[in-house]
Amino acid sequence: MIDFRPIILAGGSGTRFWPRSRRAEAKQVLALDGERTMIQRTIDRLEALASPEKTWVITNDLLSNKICCQLDSVPPEQVICEPAARNTAPAAGLAALLLEKIAPESVLGVFPSDHVITDEVAFVATIQRAVTLAAEGENMVVLGIQPTHAETGYGYIETGEPLREGILHVRRFTEKPNRAKAEEFLAAGNYFWNSGMFVWSARTMARAVREHLPEMAPLLEEIAAAWNTPQWGEVFARLYPQCENISVDYAILEPRSAKGEHHSQLYCLPAEFGWNDLGSWSALYEFKVGQGNQDAQANVLETRGSIVLESQGNYVYSPGKTVALVGVKDLVVVETPDALLVTTREHAQEVGKVVKQLAHEGHSDLV
Repeated sequence: MIDFRPIILAGGSGTRFWPRSRRAEAKQVLALDGERTMIQRTIDRLEALASPEKTWVITNDLLSNKICCQLDSVPPEQVICEPAARNTAPAAGLAALLLEKIAPESVLGVFPSDHVITDEVAFVATIQRAVTLAAEGENMVVLGIQPTHAETGYGYIETGEPLREGILHVRRFTEKPNRAKAEEFLAAGNYFWNSGMFVWSARTMARAVREHLPEMAPLLEEIAAAWNTPQWGEVFARLYPQCENISVDYAILEPRSAKGEHHSQLYCLPAEFGWNDLGSWSALYEFKVGQGNQDAQANVLETRGSIVLESQGNYVYSPGKTVALVGVKDLVVVETPDALLVTTREHAQEVGKVVKQLAHEGHSDLV
């Protein structure tokens, strides 16, 4: 049996979900789409593949206590707190080097902590196929989502010839194209959205880190060597901030894909399991409308009560108040005890700029 180890990346602050999402209460520990929080639902669907005792979470000090409380079945020592935010390459690389030492035969699955999956049976079956493929050798597997529109907020995977049924060679990765390129990719038919979910063996990823990140690799090697020793905290805090702030896509996958589709051992599994990364308030609105099988211009109101007159396409979160909408369209209104966001669905992707401005002005209590 293949030793599968999920790695949950949970260090982000979810700035586009401000004001509900904050550094100390980020999107992944909120229940945006139900009673269970985003990270709890991530663990729930992975339990069919691996026990929580085999699961690792990479987060930060601000979120670790809340995550440990929400995930009480995951060993606390496997909730790793990054001393500095360094994007996905150092996090995924450190996980691989740690597991190469602890469980050298293991296959790792890297999963963001804030995705929604509606067909969990299909999700489990897809991951099982990816794990089998990753265990066959030096294969690296990316889960691709069939595009439904020309989205400019996602990275894209260009696929080539099939390895076998349902498994495609990867030609190259393209990060967040402009509108014209996204339209071109959609029309081509062989491009998939990059879901940010990856499967590879611990050894394969560790070797890739050493090959493609020669300056970072020694830092991560030294940190991994200190695991479970009294020096762990000091070594981690001293060396990890020296790692480059870079995504696994840029650091590992793009240079590996440059070897050519028949030599890179990069593969895409098209995933059909109802995926949504809930990247903004607008995406949450669209998800909730879809889940309720509502009209595309329905209002989504998370309020104590509401009065709606000649208004459509609005999302309102104000659970303690009765809200009246009169003659408005496509608004996003989100209220918390100390802040109020008013924007439009069209501009919801820009909410992160508010957080940057607040931080620049010294309003640390609001971020």
